[in-house]
Order: sequence, then structure tokens, then C-alpha cells
Amino acid sequence: MQIFSSRLAAAGPDIRPSRRAAEIIIIKSPSPMKESCVINPQRLPGEPQLPATGILAVNPSDKHSFSHLAQRYDLQRSFLFNAHLYASDRFFVAGPAVGAPMAAICLEKLIVLGASKIVLYGWCGSLTPALRVGDVFVPTSAFSEEGTSSHYQVKEVVADVLSDVLAAALATWGLEPKKGCIWTTDAVYRETREKIKRYSADGILAVDMEFAALQAVARFRGVSLAAVLLVSDELYAAEWNPNYRQKNFRACSHNLLARLCNFMQTMT
Repeated sequence: MQIFSSRLAAAGPDIRPSRRAAEIIIIKSPSPMKESCVINPQRLPGEPQLPATGILAVNPSDKHSFSHLAQRYDLQRSFLFNAHLYASDRFFVAGPAVGAPMAAICLEKLIVLGASKIVLYGWCGSLTPALRVGDVFVPTSAFSEEGTSSHYQVKEVVADVLSDVLAAALATWGLEPKKGCIWTTDAVYRETREKIKRYSADGILAVDMEFAALQAVARFRGVSLAAVLLVSDELYAAEWNPNYRQKNFRACSHNLLARLCNFMQTMT
């Protein structure tokens, strides 16, 4: 898994994300990571012990299917900041949590409650005609332009097979996911045409708001995390194509989340 700091881009126009496998490049922060934190995630009295496997569904649109999923799988609701958390003894589903900071906070809490195999489910925008609306994308590396990743320094990469497990499952459903690098940004309204063209030329296929940060948290905490992202819009053409506004797209998203929940029951 690769996580590239946006600060590399600031170092000069000739620096580009490396394509070497199993490498993380994160610019060091001024404070050593050995310093103790004032606030640490913790499991409080009365909070649930979660099963190891579950889904963090970050998009607000998908929260509308949570109550149906809770009834179908007999999930019990618990507190999770301003998000929802439903769990059984087999798996959990949590969300929404838009953007890197909130998603990272939720992930930290899920981990301290017992989560160790987490699937990020959400939407992403396409930077290339090779990735169209309705396609399923499994990111295998990330270029970070969000502000959370740099606070979680990672020394080494441990091979994570969860992405391959998910991709294989999706293929059996006839979805044939695309794989590749994703650009994670905090600034939706600063996804400029120049950046889209440049990053696409560098081999980056998609853009989201959470993946790089969540992968950094997961690596730092020693848990496994992979993502399944539904392509919601296309940014590479002359005109932006925001297909997520269509009812059939949202129905497709709810259906994919339901299938992922069913799959989570089989994971150990």
C-alpha cells in the first residue's frame, strides 16, 4: 500500500508519486510520534465490544439503508459520535463520516471497540475514461492531499490481503472491480482541471475524501483496512458528470452496501 504526502508535490514540479509496490512516503511532522497524546481513543463503560469485521460507510446517502440492514441482520445500535453504529456478533456497519478528519475519528473509535478488519465503503470521482460511473473501484495506493495522514507516521508496510479478498468477492458478483491509485483531498471545490489532468497522467484513477487518511490510521494502529468505492461522477470530460444525483445510482449504492454486509458475515 502506498500513501504519498501532498507535501512532496510542493517540493517541485518534477516530483511525482512513485509506482514502486509496497512503499509509503509520508513527510515527517515536527513532533516525534513517541510523544504521548493528551487524548486517546478508549472504550467507555457500557460501550459494545465489536466483532473484528465491519464496514465504515462514509457517504450520508447510504445511512438511509442502515435501519433496514439492522432489521435484516439483527444489528443493535450504539453511539458513535454524530454517526450511526449497528453491530451483531458477526459484523458491524457504521457511518456516515464525510472527510478525512471525521472518518479518522470514527475509525479510531471502531478500532478501540474491537474492529480489526475494516472495509471502507463510499463513492469516488473518476479522473479517466477507463473508470466510468457505476464502476466499482478498489484503491491499492493513495496520493494524499488531506491533512490527517501526516499525523500518523508509518515506518513499514505489512502486506494486506483484504483488498484482494474483496476484489475476488466482487468479481464473483460479476462486478470486476478496477484497481489503482486514488487521490484523497479535503477540498472538493479545489479539484481543478489542471490537477485532474496532471494526476491522471501520473496514473491516478480516482479521487475521494477519506481513503489515504484511513489507511494511515489503520497502518498506525496495526489493523487491516481496504476500500470498495462506487464511481459516482466523472471529472475528466469537458463537463462534470455528477451521476450520484440519479435515483438509480443511489439504489445501486444501497444494493452494493447490502451485498457487502452479507459478505462480511462470512469473514473471520
